[in-house]
Amino acid sequence: MLSQLIKHIQFPKNSEQKLQAQRLFHGRGHCYDDLNHVTVDWLPPVILITLYKPEAIQLIENLAAKLKSLLPECKSVQLQHRYLHQGPLDVISGEEISRLIIQENKLKFQITLGKSRNNGLFLDMKNGRQWVQNNSKNKRVLNLFAYTCGFSVAAIAGGALSVYNIDLSRSALATGRENHRLNQQSLANVKFEKLNIFKSFGRIKKQGLYDLMICDPPTFQKGSVNIAKDYPKIIRRLNEFMAAQSTLLLCLNSLDLDQNFLLEIVREYAPEYQFIKLIKTPEIYHDAEDRGLKILCFKRDSISSNV
Repeated sequence: MLSQLIKHIQFPKNSEQKLQAQRLFHGRGHCYDDLNHVTVDWLPPVILITLYKPEAIQLIENLAAKLKSLLPECKSVQLQHRYLHQGPLDVISGEEISRLIIQENKLKFQITLGKSRNNGLFLDMKNGRQWVQNNSKNKRVLNLFAYTCGFSVAAIAGGALSVYNIDLSRSALATGRENHRLNQQSLANVKFEKLNIFKSFGRIKKQGLYDLMICDPPTFQKGSVNIAKDYPKIIRRLNEFMAAQSTLLLCLNSLDLDQNFLLEIVREYAPEYQFIKLIKTPEIYHDAEDRGLKILCFKRDSISSNV
């Protein structure tokens, strides 16, 4: 019952934590009976409640009032109806805030509420971005399906030599540029291109060899991506543009495909890459059915020449 949700909320414990964007409740992990359709995010100073099926507005208003009383830094409680086509958003309490800058660790990102189903940063990818920051020093990075370039910001923060961001959305890449500027990062060695990856392997190859590839595709995007069919198309071309002893960060967010899907396609199409690490999502994203985000790292040990 929605009335019981408040006791499961994981509120930030101190002033520093209150500055950080974070998930407060993750019903989608199927760990709470009758609450699988609800998530709650803290995007300072906004609390965002997301519903994947309808709830009575009175229950939502009661929840909003309790959340605001327990997190007084909150200036707005907003509700996203994710079960509807465009994921429309209502302001339940407080100010109408649509554009804001959030903080993750020491990095900043611009997000927009109410413009589309996604706000500009996937919070469950926090540990993946931290891994990239910790492992990108002196690396040439290829960022596929870059979206708003969160991985690119993390890579430059970690000392990457260069980052090549590719995405189909011009507006997402424009936000990516702004994210770099928010963090006072030079764009001299950061490239942004609106491309269909599956039609651009020749162009990717011409840009040079890469030491680290990040691939975080949507599960399905009509007319452009069907990940079950399309992921192997990327993996089988790795020898064309990846350097010797390069690293892969492969991401998969699918209800129907588990990590074995990634392990098997790498084994079949790029056997020179060895699985080295599973990056877990933040603890709050625990999924009882193991259907959440998967992030796997692979390392190429072969020193054979690239084709």
